[in-house]
Amino acid sequence: MKIYKTISLQWIMGTQYFLYFGVMGVFLPYFNLYCYHLNFNGFQIGLLSAVRSVSMILFPILWSIIADRFGIRRNIYIFCNFMSAGIWVFYFFTTDFNMMFLISAIYAVFYVPIISFMEAFTMDILGKKKQSYGKIRVWGTIAFIIIVVITGKLIDLYSVNIILGFIFAGALIQALVCINIPDIKVKKDIVFSSDTKFLRTSHVIVFLICAFMMLLSHGTYYGFFSIHLEKLGFGKTFIGFAWALASIAEILVMLNSNRIFKHFSLENVMFFSFIIAGVRWLILYFTKSPGIILASQCLHAVTYGTFHIASILYIDRASPEESKTIGQAVNNALTYGLGLMAGIFLSGYFFESLGAFNLFLISSLTAFTGGLIIKRK
Repeated sequence: MKIYKTISLQWIMGTQYFLYFGVMGVFLPYFNLYCYHLNFNGFQIGLLSAVRSVSMILFPILWSIIADRFGIRRNIYIFCNFMSAGIWVFYFFTTDFNMMFLISAIYAVFYVPIISFMEAFTMDILGKKKQSYGKIRVWGTIAFIIIVVITGKLIDLYSVNIILGFIFAGALIQALVCINIPDIKVKKDIVFSSDTKFLRTSHVIVFLICAFMMLLSHGTYYGFFSIHLEKLGFGKTFIGFAWALASIAEILVMLNSNRIFKHFSLENVMFFSFIIAGVRWLILYFTKSPGIILASQCLHAVTYGTFHIASILYIDRASPEESKTIGQAVNNALTYGLGLMAGIFLSGYFFESLGAFNLFLISSLTAFTGGLIIKRK
């Protein structure tokens, strides 16, 4: 009976990942492209992306402190899902940059905590089988692949404007489905403590610095890869397939995460991920070839797949039981928040003057530097 319950809970979380990353399959490749078609410049696009990342620095931590302190993680998770879906509606009524900036800022307050809460829920459900995380997370990757390809094709047939409706529909469905999330609480003999000493240990500090650098190196990719491909003359179908191919490669890592982390330490996996990231961005600096660009997307299996799982497991290992949510929130805040914000903002600021090719070269150097630091840890 206990095994059946565990499997059922894993399916619930798999559904959440499927819906969350299905929406990401529309947002990540195409929202900045939508803004580009509104004639926003690189700096404005960078600002819109950065404001979302700025919120990831602060609000996931604030939400997680409240969740861990009062034991209301599930309630906050449901609330944030419904609020973010509702706020998205306002994008339908404006194409003004200032209004879109304001909407993005408010939307991010409620949207950004969702993923760190999902990671904490999943770690609780898996218990001692945390290395099997990838088998649940893979449903998000599957959704991303399906949605990004379909959306790219539909944009070619119709208009980039359709993405607003797609994102709203997906967010609303996730909000409705997330009501099934289990109300998992820590054991009663574990009391909340505001002590975050584990975040001040040297090995965690070095890890967070390196994780920041990894996402910093991804700024040009996440912010301007689609625009870069369009400027090279590729259509939306090709752009969608390029993003999908990266996620297809990622699936192999997700399905074999348990095997990978049984044979290699978290530190060695992260170091390898940094080196491959440096190679990946270096390839994009040198090439305009569609074949080579698609081949380089396969490296996403390592630059995102193995690094992301290793990071989740590392911070979970370093966090005490009563602070699991805040541990994941701090990790997300400094990586997908501060790191990605800085990467996208700087890429947007220098996009017109340096161009995407030179920005990918800088990304490569950043990744190699992060690898050297984590190797010396």
